[in-house]
Amino acid sequence: MNILNKIKNDIAKSLNIALNVKLVKAQDIVYPPNAEMGDLSLPCFDQQVFGDDLSKLTAIVNGLDFVKGVSLAGKFMNISLDKEYIIKKICSEIIKDKKKYGRNKSGKKKRTMIEFTNANTHKQYHVGHVRNLCFGDSITKILNANGYKTFPVSYINDFGTHVAKTLWALDEFYKDEEIPENKGEFLGEVYARASKELEENKLGKQMVEGMMKKIEARKGKEYEKWQETRQWTIEQSEQIYRKMNVALEHIFYESEFIDEGRAIVNKLIKKRILRESQGAVIADLEKYDLGVQVVLRSDGTATYIVADLALAQAKFEKYKLDTSIYITDNRQSLHFKQMFKILELIGYKQKLVHLTHDFVKLPGGMIASRTGNIITFEELYQALFEKIITETTKRHDDWEEERIKVVAHILSVATIKFEMNKIGADQVITFDIKKALSFQGYTAAYLLYTYARIKSIFKKSGLKDDIKKINSKLLREAMEYRLIFKLAKYPEVVARAGAEYKPSEIARYLFELAQNFNDYYHQISVLKAEEEIKLARLGLLLSVAQVLENGFGLLGIETVEEM
Repeated sequence: MNILNKIKNDIAKSLNIALNVKLVKAQDIVYPPNAEMGDLSLPCFDQQVFGDDLSKLTAIVNGLDFVKGVSLAGKFMNISLDKEYIIKKICSEIIKDKKKYGRNKSGKKKRTMIEFTNANTHKQYHVGHVRNLCFGDSITKILNANGYKTFPVSYINDFGTHVAKTLWALDEFYKDEEIPENKGEFLGEVYARASKELEENKLGKQMVEGMMKKIEARKGKEYEKWQETRQWTIEQSEQIYRKMNVALEHIFYESEFIDEGRAIVNKLIKKRILRESQGAVIADLEKYDLGVQVVLRSDGTATYIVADLALAQAKFEKYKLDTSIYITDNRQSLHFKQMFKILELIGYKQKLVHLTHDFVKLPGGMIASRTGNIITFEELYQALFEKIITETTKRHDDWEEERIKVVAHILSVATIKFEMNKIGADQVITFDIKKALSFQGYTAAYLLYTYARIKSIFKKSGLKDDIKKINSKLLREAMEYRLIFKLAKYPEVVARAGAEYKPSEIARYLFELAQNFNDYYHQISVLKAEEEIKLARLGLLLSVAQVLENGFGLLGIETVEEM
């Protein structure tokens, strides 16, 4: 248990003993809006619990070893903590725990699968998919930090009509053309053209329908072409995951589950969970206010839920899950509510969670897309990479080309991940490259530069950044305590981000911590201070760098020591 949680628990316990009731909880104790009011604040509005005279309770809290003083402001009990106690505890905890600082065991190793980055084969991997990838990867890392046993996976639709459209266009327009090196990206362009060409092409639509039936039959040249081109997309996705440093436990494909899904549908008809209606098979969920879900269309073709049910069954049986999390954009909310209800009716007891996110857009004219209507991952990454190469070369004309490229890659990936996670998932992201690369403001560049600045300070000091002990008595400045108290809040932020599935909590905290550090460094001398004070302050800086690195890790961001 981190120090602030322990303090809150001890305060609550002392008050409950005095009140002879167990009504005060640690989570009731909050942070005042103004630091001058104290470090902690307890609202005491419930007269039946606290009564009118709070002086006795104030005295009890004031008598605790770690409390410096208590004051009343109306019905609020404001508590000031012993600064030396907090500084000593927090700095020693961070130095001791290092990368483990902030982690907890609240998840109790519950087996949790996170399904994300579900981009279809034969389509372009665009910025919307990138948001899903970054969000899902961060959720995985945050839950891991909260003590869950996580299984990050992807589920790819590789067997839909979009495949037949792509293969039709490939045969129609590109038969004699040389296939470019990046086959997956090329295939996405083919699909985009197919969609446009088929808008008014009735014969083409008929050919696509026929081609889809041949692919579903799993034989013939169409099926062989499906297998070949499917691999192009798979290889492209693997390249993106490697570039973004995202590791998946497993990748499932719809083609692997469609047959088993049909068998499940037949069983559910017999159990009367599903029923036939006008030649189709439906799930009538009206009494649950979830409408009607078409499972099999009247022509016998399957909707998405058929393979989804088989996949859910496979997940539960193979991985023995406690929780299954699905991450998609917000257009699929009803589908998952319906699917979860069907799984519940079947008898599954696992916790099912659907996390959604909104869309990503870019300011007009920022990046030109070859397809004219979406921005692919490659286009976004390359635009960032090239701009960072240019700027880094200007700042470090003595660096070798390879070093510049390494830093540019790390900063490109960091920028993408931070921009995709820094605001709530329910908000639209406007990805402005110029703003995202600014060293001022709420950006990855600002945060990484702060981390690099701390490393630079250590380099100038001539000391290694492995200080084992800090003399906390020498950290007497008000800004030092403010910075350390911010560090003390990090474990709570990790816990809240996990409970609420919010990477944006981590991003916001890191930004505020970086601001606090930069304010401190601009006003308080470190390297020019007396030797013992300098060592203490360098130890504080080391703690800040460690927490920044830990938080970056939860967003999937790699650090750099010079920019």
